[in-house]
Amino acid sequence: MKAYLRAPAILVLWLTGATLYAQSYDISGSLNWDSMEIEIQVSLDLASAGIRLPTGRSRAEELLDMGYASMSQSSILSILIDSSATLGEKIGRGEISVQEAASLAASARKIPPTLSQDMSRISAAYTIDLSVLSSRLMKHSRPTEPLRPLSPVPGAAYTGIIIIANRELPIHGRAASTLVRPCLFPRIWDSDMTLIYEKTSLDPDIARSAGTMMVRYVPVTSILSSTPSGLEPGLAALVGNNPLRIMARGVFGVYTTDPVIDREDALLLLSIEETQRHLREGRVAIVLDDSVLRAPFK
Repeated sequence: MKAYLRAPAILVLWLTGATLYAQSYDISGSLNWDSMEIEIQVSLDLASAGIRLPTGRSRAEELLDMGYASMSQSSILSILIDSSATLGEKIGRGEISVQEAASLAASARKIPPTLSQDMSRISAAYTIDLSVLSSRLMKHSRPTEPLRPLSPVPGAAYTGIIIIANRELPIHGRAASTLVRPCLFPRIWDSDMTLIYEKTSLDPDIARSAGTMMVRYVPVTSILSSTPSGLEPGLAALVGNNPLRIMARGVFGVYTTDPVIDREDALLLLSIEETQRHLREGRVAIVLDDSVLRAPFK
């Protein structure tokens, strides 16, 4: 059952940075890029907070919401927006308002609080949908037109696009390699460092619709299914049963979030009208290593 947060109190606490009864709280959770959610669990020690049951139940639930608001800031501000900045860094540069970040915290779904068996603690779980933030940051009014190759490459009518980037890759411009990291708005480059896909490539009406993301991040098991297409059903619903599969050859960006693909694969992407449409509709999945798909925090 969905519960509703006390949004005004959460917004005030988030904006002021206040912390209440910090010693009374335990908080844990994770940033889950495969589901595009932040999950946060908050537990309140009733005795430390001066709460007596049953009369203090309502106050305890209010303190849970306030504790969630004041203690979720670090996880929300650490969200990677693109290859150059986290949400907190974007706010510091004046590119995103703190009110937008606070509203994201207030949009969380809440599982109704429960008491421990010994009645000493009350706990609640909160889930933030990252597609809410993604849709709010889509500001463009029309999709950018892809660069048309002078010599188009013939290809099949693919049903979507999968970039396979689940291993360590050379970092463009550095003598090192690393895993590709997930972010809200990755860019895809070719080996000539021509930009192939970015946030403004999406159709803005589709980009701002509920639940739509620029890419979907998936583990390698999702493309090794026993289904006829080899794809898990949820992934096939996005990219179809015959997607164009491309191996990433490198990674780019300050935060190493942007896959680099071969120029030949890029030409195939840009030459076929169907694949261009898939880019506009966000029918793109990126396969990443399990270790970067879920980031726990405390």
